[in-house]
Amino acid sequence: MMGIPGRPRWGYPARELVAAMQHALGWDNVTNAALVGCGSLGHALVGYGGFTEQHLSIVVAFDANPALQGQTVHGVKVRPMTEIGRLVRRLRIRLGILTVPDDAAQECAAALVAAGVKGIWNFTSVQLSVPDDVIVQSVDLAQSLAVLSHAIANRQRSERP
Repeated sequence: MMGIPGRPRWGYPARELVAAMQHALGWDNVTNAALVGCGSLGHALVGYGGFTEQHLSIVVAFDANPALQGQTVHGVKVRPMTEIGRLVRRLRIRLGILTVPDDAAQECAAALVAAGVKGIWNFTSVQLSVPDDVIVQSVDLAQSLAVLSHAIANRQRSERP
């Protein structure tokens, strides 16, 4: 099984089996990401330690605000938007994280795609238009809150005598 020899009545060595499964699923590779938009949400995402467990590393950040450019946020330097193409290509980044205002979302997504990004984690409320070979995973915080609020209201109704 997966190149890990087992022993009758003992099974498989757990650590080696887990490592082999992670390798087979591609979970043992670190995915480098570029974050676009270093406002409050972007800042929080760059500082989130839980991404390490998911093998995600935000290695560069971009922002249009000159006051943020050149700053280091949780060890990641914030670069001007004009450097997206060059740095994303040079660092061979395939994942972009979009936390910009809605009116800048499509333009920023297009810049990421032009630089070679193949997946965008979209925290804006904009339905992005990208080529078919680019995957977009949208996170709608307002919708998520609405679902949670609805679930709480339903539970409270069902708990009433």
